Parts: sequence; structure tokens; C-alpha cells
Amino acid sequence: MELWLEEERERLPLWVPVALGTGIAAWFVLPNRLEWLAFCCAMLAAACGALVLPPGGRVRRAIVAGSLLACAGCLLVWAKAMMWGAPPLPHAAFVELTGEVRSVDRLPARQMSRVLVRPVGMPALPSLIRINLDDAIAPAGVGEGAIIRFRARLMPPAPPSLPGGYDFARRAYFDGIGATGRALQPISVLRPATAEPPLRARLFAHILERAPGQGAGIAAALATGDQGAIAEADAAAMRRSGLAHLLSISGLHVTALIAAVIFLSMRVMALSRRAALDWPLMLVAACGGALAGIGYTLLTGAEVPTVRSCVAALLVLGGLAMGRDAITLRLVAAGALAVLLLWPEALVGPSFQMSFAAVVALVALGEHPRFRAFLLARDEGMGRRIARNLAGMLATGLAVELVLAPIALFHFHKAGVLGSVANLVVIPLTTLVVMPLEAAALLFDLCGWGAPFWWLTARALDLLLLVAHGVASSPWAVVLAPVQSGLAFGLILFGMLWCLLWRSRWRWAGLMPVTAGVTMILATPAPAILISGDGRHVAIRTAQGGMAMLRERAGHYMREAMTESLGHDGMPEAMAALPQARCSPDLCAVRLRGGGRNWNLLLTRSGMRIDPAILARDCARADIVVSDRRLPRVCRPRWLKADRAYLAATGGLAIDLDHGVIRSVKARNDEHPWMTRPVDRPRPFRAGQL
Repeated sequence: MELWLEEERERLPLWVPVALGTGIAAWFVLPNRLEWLAFCCAMLAAACGALVLPPGGRVRRAIVAGSLLACAGCLLVWAKAMMWGAPPLPHAAFVELTGEVRSVDRLPARQMSRVLVRPVGMPALPSLIRINLDDAIAPAGVGEGAIIRFRARLMPPAPPSLPGGYDFARRAYFDGIGATGRALQPISVLRPATAEPPLRARLFAHILERAPGQGAGIAAALATGDQGAIAEADAAAMRRSGLAHLLSISGLHVTALIAAVIFLSMRVMALSRRAALDWPLMLVAACGGALAGIGYTLLTGAEVPTVRSCVAALLVLGGLAMGRDAITLRLVAAGALAVLLLWPEALVGPSFQMSFAAVVALVALGEHPRFRAFLLARDEGMGRRIARNLAGMLATGLAVELVLAPIALFHFHKAGVLGSVANLVVIPLTTLVVMPLEAAALLFDLCGWGAPFWWLTARALDLLLLVAHGVASSPWAVVLAPVQSGLAFGLILFGMLWCLLWRSRWRWAGLMPVTAGVTMILATPAPAILISGDGRHVAIRTAQGGMAMLRERAGHYMREAMTESLGHDGMPEAMAALPQARCSPDLCAVRLRGGGRNWNLLLTRSGMRIDPAILARDCARADIVVSDRRLPRVCRPRWLKADRAYLAATGGLAIDLDHGVIRSVKARNDEHPWMTRPVDRPRPFRAGQL
């Protein structure tokens, strides 16, 4: 082991952010403070135990350093959660409040704005509230610094609607948002906003005004990172085709901007004989590119991918200015370490995971000797050179798709398959055509001559959307998977890091946990029943592999969440139309097969009062009862009664009837500050017990 670590000594620093991230992940995965303390004690015990190893060895230092870093990561995120987090509103409340507007985030595609409000003179409310304000009722003068008065029904930030879904409550806690709601009329502006909107908002509005055609929202997103003006159909096509990364400001945008600034700076300075002969042109140009990158990061809101890209770009510029090769995995590790120290909560978000995983895959592939030799410049014809470069781009795209697939399956329950092919066309189009044309349009708008460039930008964006919709329409565009366990995801991530960060032949040992994780994913069945946290929406998996929902008029968000959680690609059926269902306007009884037996499911469909005798009779015949209201005690099903009181404590449910396993959004004894304490759940049923 000492010989192996000596061989890999240059790669050991790459594991510093991994060790720190392990402690951060442990705090999110473990449910309560006793287990957090137990983890820290275990890491300190491992560090102390490593001291008995021979002094001076790399194994001893690696174990000590890794254990201390993991303990520090757990304590870091724990301390930040206690000091900077915003406790959520304890319960829903209908209030009339007066507040100061902190920011306004326009969403033209949805004809509304998201307004962050700080309540004035209402200490019982959270210090920051996010309000949805419809454009139709928004008065003039609502902007940063304005004071407004309105009525709203405030709610705590929403937890995931289903197990494995997006946890807005966790993100809102670290963002300082304690409640959400929708503003109701009348809305009074007590003090209008006097200051001009931020530069980002003005740039966003200017691009939407000047850019013609359907791609105006994408043009605004490429410049500002604000995706609020992109039509839902276009956004869905970009996600399905693997092009959604273009819409968030990340490495592509920052790199293109810095490269353009350096190129122009070098050319301008070269016009001066004195500068060309006496000045360190690369150092001066690198400083200009660094300032441009920092300014662009601040302009676009300093999101995690942008900060990571900016930090990495600054390290690259420093290496180039000193004449060193700066495109290494140490650069990526330094960027990850900086983000984790400042925003440890970003680790569990898909943005951090996908951005760093993609960069690690690209750099690791670029460092491989055979890949470098394949792309090395040589004396050959133009056709072969273009073909070799295209093959290199396709290889990098495939590598990125393979690395991002498990992350996308875990967070979004679907992963792109044709993204590498789409990126082969769209990335050069965006980098070499769209972004330069948009930059030229903005520059010439200062003189009022930007219209021709905006027209060319719109045509290039039309081509981009054509590719996105064409790839998205393919039935092989994405692969779907039901809700996955955190263990399978952790095994795959660890195995991929092991393969990518080491160089010796022992790196292929990482394929074992990757194989184990993939096997677990393939062996995980889709849940038979999905129940939303409010009990109104229920979806079941049919015997033919399809999906049926209780309420035919469920909203787009809930339909999409349930279809993705079941791994179903298609429109859901109406539960009342199933041959095994008997439904009335008030109740719906469905028979399901699972675990070698039949299950009787009883669902309420309306708010009408049901005769207690009838309800008691039907509940006694059912194994599972689901309702969006509190059911009386006379309703006693054989196994589970998921009514409003029960679901308020557990959140959404995913039920596997084959194994009798229930997964819930909220876990018992969960002491994370954005969660509420659930009641005891029923003992999981094992096939053959009933």
C-alpha cells in the first residue's frame, strides 16, 4: 500500500475535497444530532487509530488527514445550518403584511414575478419571504427597495412532493427564505422603488426587448443566467436533449468571455510597438480576463457553477501567466474546495455534482496519454484533421454523458442518451456563433446599430432550438428510472471518483462499486403506489407497465413528478377507467397485485361527507386507505391509513407492494432544521404475512 501511494503521491491532494465532502454528505444523510456526533467521534477515532501505524508513512498521513477532513466537513455544514439558516414558518397562515422588497425575479414565460420580501414590524414572521406576484395584478413601482402591503396565504417552504423529489425546503433554509406564498389583491405600494433595477435585470429586459423570435428567452439566459423567459416547451426540449447546461452560466460561458477578452486585449496591445516589445502581454491580458470573469460572475448572481468556473478560470490564468500547464485535476480540486468551504450545502444539489463531475471527466480524459496522443497536432490533410477533432469531441461528450447519467437518474429520474450528439453540433454553434453575435449586438446597441446582429442571433438560436426539439422528439433521447436509493448512488459516485482520480492500474478497482450500484438500479422495481404529501394525488403502476392517476385534472407539475418517479415515459391513464377499479364521485376502490397476493386500495375523491357505517365497512375491506382529509377512527384498514394527519407527518409516500416497503419524504427522528417531526409509521409488510 505504501508503494502504491508513493506511486500516486501527486494524486493524493485531489482527495482533499472528497474527504471534506464525505463529512458534509454524512450530515445530510444521518438524521439527528446524536448520529452526527457519532460520525465525528468515529472519524476522530479513525485518526487516533492511524497513529499506531509506522510514522512517516503515507498510509498513516492519508488516514489521519482524511478522517480529520471528514469530521471538519460535518462540523462545517452543521455550524452553518445553525448560524445562517432560516427556520421555516411553523404552519400555514393567512396574513396581511407590509414588507420591503429585496429583489424581483421576473418570469415572463409564466407571466409572473418572484419577489423576496422582508416583513416590516411583524417579528412573528420569517425574516425573508418569497411571494409569487402575477403580472396582471402587479402595480407600478414594485422593485428593489419598495415597500408594499398585500394579503397572502403563507406556507412553509415545500418539501419534496414525493420521495426522491426536489427538496425546496432544504434550499430555502440555506437561502434564508422562511415562507412562500402568492400575493392577493389589493396590493398597495407605500413607497415605490426609487433606485434603478440591478444591471442584471436591466440587461435581461433589454435582451428580451431587442432579440426577435422564439429564442429571445435563450438569448437572455446565455447572457444573464436567468431562465425565466424561456417557454416551457423549449426548456423541456433542452433538458431532454441534454442541452440544459447551456442555459445556466457555467464553464462554457465564462471560458468564452475570458478567452474573448484575452484575444482582444492581446491584439489591441500588439498595435503598440512599445507594448509589444516591453510589456508582459500575456500577464496583462490574463489580468484583464480575470477581471472580466469576476465581473461576469457577480453580474449573473454568483451561482455555484459560475463560481466554480470563475475560480477554475482564475487558476488557469495564473498558471498561464507563470508559463505553467494549468489544466489539471488539481485546478478542479481547488475549485471544489473553495465552493465547499463557502457553500457546503451545495454538495447535495445536482448543480454542484453535475458541473464538477463533467469537468473531472473532461480533464481526466484530457490527461490520458493515449487521448493526448490521438489529438496531438500532426502533418495531415484537412479532412483527416477535422475528422480526428470531431472524434475527440464525440469521445469527450460520451465520457461526460456516462459520468452524468447516474447523477441525472438519481435527481431527475431520467438521463440523456443522445446529448453527446446534440452537443457536438450545439456547443460550437453556441460558442463560435451565438455568443459572439449576441456580444456584438449588445456592443452595437450602444450606438443604436445592433438590429442586424440581433436578427443573426435569432436565426442562430432558431437552429439551436431546431436541434434541441429534433433530438428531444426521438424515443431514444432519454432513459428513465424509478426512484433510486442513496446507497446505489453513493457507490457509483465513489467508484467513478476512484477510476478518475487515480492513475495506476488499481484505479480499475473502482469498477466494482460502480457495477454494484448499477446492478442495484437495474434491480430496483418501480413503486406500485405513489401518494403526494397532501393526499390529493395518487398514482399506481398497472399490470401492463403503464401508469394511472386518481385525478385526471392534476397539474402539469404533479403529473410530471409522478411519471418520473415511476420511470414512465408517456401520458398517465385515468384510474377510474381501469378494469380493476370501481369508482364513484366520492370513493374509488382499486385492486392491485403485488407480493404474491391481491391488495385492495380505497381512495377518497371528494370532500363530501361519507356515512360512517359505509366508510367503516369499506375501510375494513381495504388494505390501504388514502385520503386528503382526516378520516374518523371508524375507518380501520388492514394495513395502512394514509389520511391528512398521517401524511402531514410523513410527507409523500412511495409503496413497494412486492416487498412491503414504504418510503416517505420525512423520516422519524429527523432533526434537520427544515424538517418537521413525523408520527410513527406502520411496520413494513413482508409478502406472506397477511
